[in-house]
Formats: sequence, C-alpha cells, structure tokens
Amino acid sequence: MAAQYRLSWHSHLAEIPQAAWDDLALPLATPFLEWEWLHNLETSGSVTARAGWQPCHLTLWRDRTLIGAAPLYIKGHSYGEFVFDHQWADLCHRLGGSYYPKLVGMTPITPTVGYRFLIAPGEDEAAMTAQMMREIDRFCDRNQLSGVNFLFVDPDWRPLAEQCGLSSWLHHSYIWKSHEFQTFDDYLKIFNSNQRKNIKRERKAVQKANLRIETLTGDAIPHHLYSNIYNFYSSTCEKFYWGSKYLTRKFFEQLYPNYSDRIVLFVAYPADQIDPKPVGMSFCLRKGTQMYGRYWGCFEEYDCLHFEACYYKPIEWAISQGITLYDPGAGGRHKRRRGFPATPNHSLHRFYDPRMSQILRAYIPEINDMEQQEIDAINNDLPFNKQEIKLNI
Repeated sequence: MAAQYRLSWHSHLAEIPQAAWDDLALPLATPFLEWEWLHNLETSGSVTARAGWQPCHLTLWRDRTLIGAAPLYIKGHSYGEFVFDHQWADLCHRLGGSYYPKLVGMTPITPTVGYRFLIAPGEDEAAMTAQMMREIDRFCDRNQLSGVNFLFVDPDWRPLAEQCGLSSWLHHSYIWKSHEFQTFDDYLKIFNSNQRKNIKRERKAVQKANLRIETLTGDAIPHHLYSNIYNFYSSTCEKFYWGSKYLTRKFFEQLYPNYSDRIVLFVAYPADQIDPKPVGMSFCLRKGTQMYGRYWGCFEEYDCLHFEACYYKPIEWAISQGITLYDPGAGGRHKRRRGFPATPNHSLHRFYDPRMSQILRAYIPEINDMEQQEIDAINNDLPFNKQEIKLNI
C-alpha cells in the first residue's frame, strides 16, 4: 500500500505532538525551534494574533509520521523581527498595494541565526522544501498575503530555499567565536594593547563597585529568579526600548522547569551582603557548543556592569565550557570593540505583487553589495592585534 502524504496548517503549536516536533528540532544546533520554546511563546500570551503574531504552522506527514514542519506566523506589522523591512513596506504602499498582512518564518522576537524547515533525517530535503514552499505559495494566494519572509535563516538550508525562487537579503550580526582559547587571557591576546588595557579596566570597575557575578545553570537556578528575569527585562525595555516589551512575565516563569537545562544566568550581587538580592542579570541559553544572549537588565547603574555581565563573564564561562560560538543578541556598537566581529546572515523573501517582485530582484544585488562593504569596513576597524589572530568570519 502506497504511503499517504498530507500537508496541514495549525493555528496552535499544541495541535502538534511535542515528541513528533522535537524529533525534528532537537538534532538542530539552535534551541529556538524546539517545541517547548515556541509553545511557551504562545501559551504565555507573548505571541498571539492580538499581538500581531498569528501562529500558522505548516506540517507535512507521511501516514501518521511527521516528516516536515515550518513554524510560521501571519504578521500585521514588522515589530519584533529585527530585519527592518520598513522601506519595502513604504514602497508597497506608494505603489498602491498592501504590505500587511504578510507571512513570516522565524522564531518570534529572537534575532538568532538558525531558522529552517524542520525535515526528518534521511528525507530528500530539497524535494520537501520545494513541496512545502508550493503549499506556502498557495496559502498566501488564498489568504491574500503580500509575501513570505524567512528571517535569520540557517546557512545550510538557505540554498534549498533559494532554489525555490526566493531572494536572499544580506545582513549582519555580531558573533564571538572561540579560536581554540583555553583561558580568558588567550581571548585578551587578540586585542591591541590599548583595548586589552580597556577591558581589564572595565572588569576592575565592577570589582571596585563591590559586585560579584554568579553563573547559574539548569537545576541550580532558584525558581524565584525566573520572575526576576522578567523584572530586569521589563526595566531595560522601559528605559531604552519603549514599545518593545513583547514577552510577558508568564513566559519567563513557564521556562521552569521544562526548559531550565538550556538556561544560563549571569547574576550580579552585592559582594558584602549575607542574603543579597540581584542588582543586575543577563539571561542566556546554551545548546551544545553554542550560547545565545537574550536579555539584560539592572536596577541601579554600575560602571561597566553591562560589559561584565553580558560579554566578559559569558565569554570566560564559554571558554571554560568548550563553547565555540556566542551570539550576544541584537545591536552592535559595544560588541564590535569587545571581540564580536560583524558576521553575515541572510533573510529570504518573496513578494507576490509582480511590481514588488521585479524591484526586489533588480535591486537586491546592489543592496547586498553595500551591506558587504559595511561588514568589511566594520571588521577592518576592529581593535585586534592582527599578528595574533586571523579572523575566520
């Protein structure tokens, strides 16, 4: 009897069995496509249709076995994507079209590389990618969506999607990579003399403020700290990123206990108190040899605490744990001077308006050339001792 193939759309991740989904997601390097993380975004009220993220996940089944999946969202805005397509939206409106709603493939509110279709081992990835893309095109046509956008894509999957006719748009993030460092001093050697002195001065400033940084992972993280993560996250959003508080307190609280094994906290405490309360915290996740910085906050301003809790202490811990890649999150002004070179990443796009499609294809090579020039300019101006290390970006 021939196998029966079936494509299905799902408005909630809970409609898809966790074990079946994670059979496809757990082997990947990224933790952000795992069922627990995506499901938590939905059930916590962080990612909902009301918030402008309408879950609309695609699955491919052979008989009763899940062999392909794509986390997808219908978007009524571009907030929380970190790929800034407002100029494309403006162009579409000038042409008399509607840019929203659109379909987006990414882990919501998570600007880290790794998005891809989840495909079972042993399957023909190119054929399955093409089959799922044809269904996505039909879905967008039926629902009058302006286009489909895959953000922060897995570089190994990108060629398969490009074969389906999507256009690749070049961006950059700031990524630290271990160059076989054994100690923090090995990391310091990559810098020129002035920057080495600056980093040492910044670390001493935290000590002079009488603060200690404690690294907590997995089961060692007290339950009450999960609510505290939200407090720090909320404080930072209110101070610096008004209108960008996408995650709810419930999201962080629901990470315990099922996602605790992925979490790494770098918590700042007053060094002279017996039962101290945290004054600052950075929230990271680890999977295998990769670590991701997500959120940071402090209730009082301490000189250089941000650098220590978000860069130096995580790098020191990463080296001791055999971490080879650390993505500290969005933004880059401070990162580039502390050992995080500009590193290319790509998004993939298809517009269904023929005029938009024609303009995209005509101008995206020039846009990508300009972006590559910016990446080169940033990396040519890093405070590195070029005799000590040759960048492999």
